[in-house]
Amino acid sequence: MTASQAPRSVSARPGRPSGPRPRRPHGRRRLTVLRTLVVLVIALVVIAPLYWMLVVALSPRAELLGGALRVWPRTLTLENFERVFSAFPVVEWLGNSTAIAVSVAVLTTAVNLLAGYAFAQLRFRGSTVLFFIALATLTIPVQVIMVSLFRIVTGLQLYGTYWAVILPSAASAFGLFLARQFLLSIPKELIEAARLDGAGHFTVFMRVVLPISKPLVAVLFFMSLLSSWNDFAWPLIALRENRLFTLPIGLLYLQGQFNSDYGATMAFALIDIVPILIVFLVFQRFFVQGFARSGIK
Repeated sequence: MTASQAPRSVSARPGRPSGPRPRRPHGRRRLTVLRTLVVLVIALVVIAPLYWMLVVALSPRAELLGGALRVWPRTLTLENFERVFSAFPVVEWLGNSTAIAVSVAVLTTAVNLLAGYAFAQLRFRGSTVLFFIALATLTIPVQVIMVSLFRIVTGLQLYGTYWAVILPSAASAFGLFLARQFLLSIPKELIEAARLDGAGHFTVFMRVVLPISKPLVAVLFFMSLLSSWNDFAWPLIALRENRLFTLPIGLLYLQGQFNSDYGATMAFALIDIVPILIVFLVFQRFFVQGFARSGIK
C-alpha cells in the first residue's frame, strides 16, 4: 500500500466538539432547584389556611377552649359539624347557594358567549364603542349601583326571591372581554365556509363556534359560579327570608350566635369551601386552557 493509498484520518468537523458532550451547567440546575423551592413556598402559603381550618374543625371543643391546639388533633371529632347542623338549616342554605350559583353561571355563560361572538365575529356600527363602554363598567364598584339595583328589583316585584339575585348577574364585563378575546382566535375562514353552506348566525354559533369553545365555557362557568357562590352583600339585601339565605349569609349568623366557637365557625367554612373546590379540581384543565387561549396571562 502506497502512501497515497493509506487511509486518511477523519478530521473533526469545524464548530463541533470532538470530545464527550459537556455536562449540564450547574447554573441551570440551581435555577431549577430555586424555582421548585419558590413553588413549594407558594403552595405552603396557600394550603396552610385550609389545613388549619381543617384542624380546628376536627378538634374537640375542650382542646380549643384550653388553648391546646396541635399540628394535628389527638382525637378527631365531628362534634363541631354536628353542632352547626343542629343549630342552622345548613342543608337548605347549601341548596340555595347551589341553585343560585348554578343558575347565575349558566345564564352568565350563555349571555357572555353570545355577546362575545357578536363583538368578535360580527361587524356593525358602533361595536368598538359599545365594547369599550362595557369594559368601562369594570371601574364602577358594585356598592355604587346597589341603591339603583334595589329600586329596579322592587319595581319588578322580584325582591325577596331567587330572581332578585340571579338576574342582576346575567352578564359581566370581564366575561365579555374574555369571550371576545377567545373567539377572535377562531379562523374567519371556518365561519365563512359555514355561512356559504347556508347556515345562519345562530347555527354557526351552535354547530361551529360552541364545540371548539369548551375551554372558554369552562372558564366562564367556573368564574361565574365562584363569584355567585361567594357573593355576600347583594344576597343579604335582596333575600329577606331565612329559608332563602345562602351559605355566606349563614356564616354571618353563625358568628353572631357562636362568637367564640371557632370549631363551629371553621366547620361551617369548610362546608362552604369544599363544593367549589371540587368544581375547580374537575374543571382545572379547561380553566387553564381557556385563559391561555384568551391571551390572559
